[in-house]
Amino acid sequence: MTLRRSLVGASVLTLLLVVYLVAAAGRGLDLIRTGVPVAVAIGAAVLVLPVLGVVLIAREWWLAVLVQRMSDELAAQDRLPVDDLPRSPGGRVDRGAADVAFAAARSQVEDSPEDWAAWFALGFAYDAAGDRRRARESLRRAARLRSRRPTGAR
Repeated sequence: MTLRRSLVGASVLTLLLVVYLVAAAGRGLDLIRTGVPVAVAIGAAVLVLPVLGVVLIAREWWLAVLVQRMSDELAAQDRLPVDDLPRSPGGRVDRGAADVAFAAARSQVEDSPEDWAAWFALGFAYDAAGDRRRARESLRRAARLRSRRPTGAR
């Protein structure tokens, strides 16, 4: 249920962002069509935002697809990291428990730096610790390592 709610939420936010980017692109094109050199320059600059936005949206959705594939593979092997960290009544992860889980995940990566599953677990440990940027970096690293492994390798 939570997964579906999260997917719907992400889809709605993506759709709203796309609407905004289309509107921004339209304004940029309107400025370019004026033919006034300053307006053309501003219009061209405005068009950078929608292009960058589309690239970033595509990058994040592709990461989501790869994370789901990695999750499915680890679940099939019964190796999926379990989120059993204690939480406050408001849902926040206990900081001390997150730090312990993070240390274990980091140690696993240090022991096996080419193991995509270790990087996957580290990504979720970063997420539990509240560091979303490093969580995404770790998950991207896991996806790169997974894509480089020989066919049939674990």
